Amino acid sequence: MAWSQDEERMLAQIEQHLVADDPRLVARLESFNERVRRSEAKAKGQPGHRRRPRRSTVIILISWLLIATLVATLLIMVLRHEAAAALALAAAIF
Repeated sequence: MAWSQDEERMLAQIEQHLVADDPRLVARLESFNERVRRSEAKAKGQPGHRRRPRRSTVIILISWLLIATLVATLLIMVLRHEAAAALALAAAIF
């Protein structure tokens, strides 16, 4: 259903007032519209930009890598210490 000219004029005035009053809202809405356009293009199968991983995903990945590195380092230190202790014990016995 088409809007009347009065309704379109009133909507245009509301839009102009919002742009003048709250530029942050306008920026957020433009960002949202861009994301919607990209997701619609992706749904239609149109080639779009490659999606970047979320910041939380990157932080979790880095955290897991750090944890794995620390565990490996601790295991290496413990095994070397046990090997050195066993060598010292063997040298003391002979």
